[in-house]
Amino acid sequence: MQHYGLENVWSQGDIVTRSILIVLFTMSVLSWVVIVVKLVRIVRLARYVDRAVTPFWHAGSFEAGLQGLDIAGMPLQHNPLLALAHAGKTAAAHHRDADPQIHLRIDASEWITRCLKDTLDEWIARLQGGLAMLASIGSTAPFVGLFGTVWGIYHALVAIGASGTAALDHVAGPVGESLIMTAFGLFVAIPAVLGYNALTRANRAVVRKLNRFAHDLHAYLVADMRPASRGATAARAQRVDDNNGALEWQ
Repeated sequence: MQHYGLENVWSQGDIVTRSILIVLFTMSVLSWVVIVVKLVRIVRLARYVDRAVTPFWHAGSFEAGLQGLDIAGMPLQHNPLLALAHAGKTAAAHHRDADPQIHLRIDASEWITRCLKDTLDEWIARLQGGLAMLASIGSTAPFVGLFGTVWGIYHALVAIGASGTAALDHVAGPVGESLIMTAFGLFVAIPAVLGYNALTRANRAVVRKLNRFAHDLHAYLVADMRPASRGATAARAQRVDDNNGALEWQ
């Protein structure tokens, strides 16, 4: 094994062989970095969501709940619960207090839903960042290794043609090189595929929790707006009465 290891492949290989080794090594490093970083973040986020949602709904007021989310140990740039709460609060306040605009023709419930969904979509995209790279590495690394295998077999055939014999000492090096390339490609691809599947499942679990929080938040904000909406309708009806019934409210 001393004469047919990676060191021998690197020292005896040509520029194509070395390029394939560099590509596979780079893929391996990238996949492991993505797996470790994303796994740490998703585990931390899942624990935060489990820990922060219940205290938020048991807070004395919405503002107190926001403060609890803000100081719950998750940085603002990695805090989807706080982003959803702020987006919902801003959407409700804007729809209730803004001057008449085109978007205010949309029902308040629909407007809050759209704003929450936009925020949730942004965070889902952030959670999925890097997964495309893992999928690409997992699907292409075996073929990169296979190309190295074909290249090694080509060298073996060249050695056989040059020597005129298929003696083992003439073809063992190139064949061993091709087998190492195959193994290296699988070594890169398998962790990438397993990491992609594991991170996808973890992301799906967190997204379900964020969806539930967004639905509950929507229900709360819509219910909180109803008294104000009834008050605004009554005020408008009173203005109609003051104008001698210029408009008739149904």
